[in-house]
Amino acid sequence: MSESDTDAGPQAPEASSHQPAEETPDATPLLRPTQGVPPVSASADEIAAAADQLASGSGPFAVDAERASGFRYSNRAYLIQIRRTGAGTVLIDPVNHGGSPLDVLKPVADVLGTDEWILHAADQDLPCLAEVGMRPPALYDTELAGRLAGFDRVNLAAMVQRLLGLGLAKGHGAADWSKRPLPDAWLNYAALDVEVLIELREAIAAVLTEQQKTDWAAQEFEYLRNADAAPTRRDRWRRTSGVHKVRSRQGLAAVREMWTVRDKIARSRDIAPGRILPDSAIVAAATADPKTVAELTALPVFGGQKQRRSAQVWLAALEAARTNPEPPDTAEPQNGPPPAVRWGKRKPEAAVRLDAARLALAELSARVGVPTENLVSPDLVRRLCWDWQDTEDPQARAGAIDSFLRDGGARPWQRELTAPVLAQALAPAGEPGSPPPGEPGSPPPGEQT
Repeated sequence: MSESDTDAGPQAPEASSHQPAEETPDATPLLRPTQGVPPVSASADEIAAAADQLASGSGPFAVDAERASGFRYSNRAYLIQIRRTGAGTVLIDPVNHGGSPLDVLKPVADVLGTDEWILHAADQDLPCLAEVGMRPPALYDTELAGRLAGFDRVNLAAMVQRLLGLGLAKGHGAADWSKRPLPDAWLNYAALDVEVLIELREAIAAVLTEQQKTDWAAQEFEYLRNADAAPTRRDRWRRTSGVHKVRSRQGLAAVREMWTVRDKIARSRDIAPGRILPDSAIVAAATADPKTVAELTALPVFGGQKQRRSAQVWLAALEAARTNPEPPDTAEPQNGPPPAVRWGKRKPEAAVRLDAARLALAELSARVGVPTENLVSPDLVRRLCWDWQDTEDPQARAGAIDSFLRDGGARPWQRELTAPVLAQALAPAGEPGSPPPGEPGSPPPGEQT
């Protein structure tokens, strides 16, 4: 990188030969674990023995969990896979031991608390593992490492093929893992998910070392390890698929009431809400507003035998919506700036700022080989550009932006790279180094900030 490239910010590593071009080697199929598929540890005694087995090994733990998303209401783990050098792989059934999960699984949690965990897409599994008392003392996320390395494809199979030359067969990740007994093919898939995670961690760590991004990754992993769960959205019913078709407040009240009733049923039965009643049926009923069983069962889905038995439940929900004196507003209350597509009319000066910030971040992303969304949270950039009050002092501007990013959770490496770039992008037109004026409202190709 030339000296002039550092004017917009601190020295940053250039994108290396590892990205963006992806030369994927021919894969050697990895069909079964090298030591075979281990038996599932289900009883308290078996789980304690699995803990002892893991304690006999050394080094970090490769960890994965299987859930039953789309089948169950809860996000609990129905199978936990752990592998460690010198100990091999254990498969643990965390639900059918007949005791308290925290008590029965404590021996495993205690062993796991002695060294680093390696996961792929850790944010998917950490919450369900925390539910059973398992929390990592240190973390390495191979998927996130792949993103920081600039890899275009970061799913487990793609990274294993690219870095290890092995082919993982497509498996059963979307299956109903609450099913018992678990089929042998599923257990084989589950064991393979942790079979080479330790080797993958070593390979991607070498790439990050070459790219001088090891410290960036360490900061990201520690942030992820300590991150709080995302707050529950207040009006979750507004995420009903197709709700945009319902235009009236009365219709939205019907969607809200039916969604709430369905959610209570799904929670009590631990069944995915969509398997109780699909979103399309809720929207159809809210639009048609049926008042009799005959009118309701004439609608799609409701004519089936299962829904006929529940007809009075849904009619009661619709009646409650009609009599509710406080139907919801048609527009969802905003928490933060409006959608960026509306900025050009509502606040054109903010739209200009956002376009400049997007362009600057896209250029930085290409220069350092890290996706824009990993450089800084897109929501944080939108909030900055919407509320920005400029100062004539360039140094004060950079300091204010750095403080804003810090308060928004940006990590030190992110702030070091992006604060100077954003300060330059948000400089008033005509100030040395400020971007030229342009038409607001059009992000650079591929940008989703």
